[in-house]
Amino acid sequence: MKKPRTFYADVSYDLPPHRAMKLLFFPFLGFSRARLRQRLAGKTVLITGASYGIGECLTEVLAETKAHLLLVARTTDKLLEVQQKVEARGGRADVFACDLTNVAAVEALLQQLLQLPNGIDVVVNNAGKSIRRSIFDSLDRLHDFTRTMHLNYFGPVQLLLVLLPTVVARQGHVINISAVNVLLASPPKWAAYQASKTAFDQWFRCVGPELNARRVATTSIYLPLIRTRMIEPTKAYRNVPAMQPEEVARLICRAILSRRRSYKPWWLWLAELASVLFRWPWEVVMTWNLRKQLRW
Repeated sequence: MKKPRTFYADVSYDLPPHRAMKLLFFPFLGFSRARLRQRLAGKTVLITGASYGIGECLTEVLAETKAHLLLVARTTDKLLEVQQKVEARGGRADVFACDLTNVAAVEALLQQLLQLPNGIDVVVNNAGKSIRRSIFDSLDRLHDFTRTMHLNYFGPVQLLLVLLPTVVARQGHVINISAVNVLLASPPKWAAYQASKTAFDQWFRCVGPELNARRVATTSIYLPLIRTRMIEPTKAYRNVPAMQPEEVARLICRAILSRRRSYKPWWLWLAELASVLFRWPWEVVMTWNLRKQLRW
């Protein structure tokens, strides 16, 4: 196994097994750990979806900064396990078990968060739910749509409507973990996920200028496929190039330091342009392919 490559003091850049895959998505994931520790010294960071995948990897990196981490997820046992990992690295973390699809549970969570003496400096909206299912397999599954909307849209909106004043008071930072799909032509069988992720992405971009005017940074990170348990049920994705959650955690750390408005794969602007110019051919091809599948 190759050792991590280092540029300058305290600047780490871990090389993944497949260099070509890194070039396909985000070629530069290095960041200064010394600067990150300085930036987050005495700060409080709220991370939703902190028990698995991207959220868990991010907590492990931020544990070394000594920031106060607020970890939110549904599963108490897994949250406690992540908390132990943070403390083993010398960090500090408090856990809050909460189902973000439950309005009452989110209200109770907010009451706890508002009692914190130092407020919240950074919010990482990472929790999400993905569903890939034909609309004709969803005719009796309204809950697929209500759950995704509550977790991917209403939940984070409910949180931020209450937390924004404290973030503004501390001139903090809100980071949204989004997806490249929300900016591209809509694919079939993704109605529940696509609608909910796009809804929050639009909401976040609408409120962004208002927050920026009050010196709150807003960052949207548009991710391709990530190798997490969320995509495991979809067989078609098992052999498709994907980022690792550890890489996304490093990208979030870069965002905390840069406070840039967005991070996208370098090729996304071309895909966005193609989605506009070739929308009609895309829809024709998708329709033809689906008809072909029906004949089988």
